Amino acid sequence: MRDKTQTNSAAAGDRLIRAGAVVFFVGAVATLVTVAPLLFDAKPFPTFMFGLSMLMGVGFLIAGAGVLRSAAAGRRQARAAR
Repeated sequence: MRDKTQTNSAAAGDRLIRAGAVVFFVGAVATLVTVAPLLFDAKPFPTFMFGLSMLMGVGFLIAGAGVLRSAAAGRRQARAAR
């Protein structure tokens, strides 16, 4: 059976990782939509679409913060178990 402290400490990091994945996916779709007219010789999308493409990096950073937070919680739990 799982210890409740382990589940609660990892939950915050897990939520950040999931949120980062969603933001990254939105940025990836925006990137594909932005690049498609360039490949098909169509009229380019407005400039804000290029800004939405930056969400890929933001999502990556959010997910990275979640990984670091989970690792820190694991280290704290390991120290407490000693």
